[in-house]
Amino acid sequence: MITAAKTIPIDKLVSGLRQLPESAFSPIEPIRRFLQDNPVNAESLGPYLTWDRQHYTRNLIDRTPLYELMAICWEIGQVSSVHNHRDQNCWMAVPIGRLLVENFHLVDQDLQGGRCRLEPLNTVEMNISQPCAVDPADPVHRVLNPRDLGERAVSLHVYSRPFDTCVVYSPEQGTCGEIQLHFNTEYGKPK
Repeated sequence: MITAAKTIPIDKLVSGLRQLPESAFSPIEPIRRFLQDNPVNAESLGPYLTWDRQHYTRNLIDRTPLYELMAICWEIGQVSSVHNHRDQNCWMAVPIGRLLVENFHLVDQDLQGGRCRLEPLNTVEMNISQPCAVDPADPVHRVLNPRDLGERAVSLHVYSRPFDTCVVYSPEQGTCGEIQLHFNTEYGKPK
């Protein structure tokens, strides 16, 4: 089991994010380092954890004009669609379990025609001591909680600006399209 030396409650992470200047959200390293230096205590996430056997859940923790923070709860074997983040930076930390991020290079895209071509780039593991940032040059990715890891997982996602839609891709079929995003809970309360 991977553990972090010292963890902080989620409200302390929120207050730290709210104190960061806008300039911290442009390059990817400052927020990645902030998440690495401030791993979140799993017990403090209780109000934001909801589980669904059919699909991972998106649970809003904090939202300002500068960023949004959410907890995503992953049952064993759940996988996101391959997606982008609408040209916003994204950082992910994993206070519970381990997750994999598969990154893709978008070779070409015709959103109007619903066609795309992707090439796999790499796969990285996230855990409590190893957060990651999505590469702005190649932001298309998916997150997986593989069955062989054998445990539920929770990821915290920070987006540099809030957004309500994204593009999802099927690398296998070469198709893409825009979808509307929703939260299962907001600020610890069901929607």
